[in-house]
Amino acid sequence: MNDTAATPMIEATGLAKSFTLHSQGMRLEVWDRIDLTVKAGECVVLDAPSGRGKSTLLRALYGNYRVDRGRILLRHRGIQVDLATASPRLVLQMRRETIGYISQFLRVIPRVATIDVVAEPLVSRGVDHAEANDRAAYLLRALAIPERLWRLAPATFSGGEQQRVNVARALIADHPILLLDEPTAALDEANRARVMALLAARRERGTAMVGIFHDIEARTAVATRFYPLPEKGQAA
Repeated sequence: MNDTAATPMIEATGLAKSFTLHSQGMRLEVWDRIDLTVKAGECVVLDAPSGRGKSTLLRALYGNYRVDRGRILLRHRGIQVDLATASPRLVLQMRRETIGYISQFLRVIPRVATIDVVAEPLVSRGVDHAEANDRAAYLLRALAIPERLWRLAPATFSGGEQQRVNVARALIADHPILLLDEPTAALDEANRARVMALLAARRERGTAMVGIFHDIEARTAVATRFYPLPEKGQAA
């Protein structure tokens, strides 16, 4: 782990989130007080039963969901920025440079070659295409995606292959914060081990991670600590 390990990368305080179900005329409270700090080099695994709001919290930390109240301070370009009040333009900038996200599903433009899908986050930051492709090739090899598939669109791949492309695309930009939503879903034992090795290496280099894992072996391998989401109405 590097010497930035004491640096808080995420400081979420007093977060509350609810959804209004207009068709049913009701308000659904997800959680009403989340306090979570994640430092560089930590991997915090969200620990709660289904329906407690783990995915909602990850999406709030990525700026997909606005919280009802509270602050989400992320270290971006060396300063703390409150994602909860950031403009849409700033949120997009933070996603390019600071916050990576691995979801269970690969969502990309159809018919784009796999190596271009993986390289795109670097290209969008102004990195030379050749350099971006070299980095993409390294990750695709590390994740056992055969080279004969690199010029094909990943929509034609198996679920496990698509998930590994998803992981490669999320890791290529070396974001200092990484959000993990079941990154080993649909993977067999060998490919799960490849993904976990890459994530462990990023953690050791100082990446701050927050993750959801239903795979007990995977969560145990990468977690530095667990964060139990409080029941509604309870403090964390």
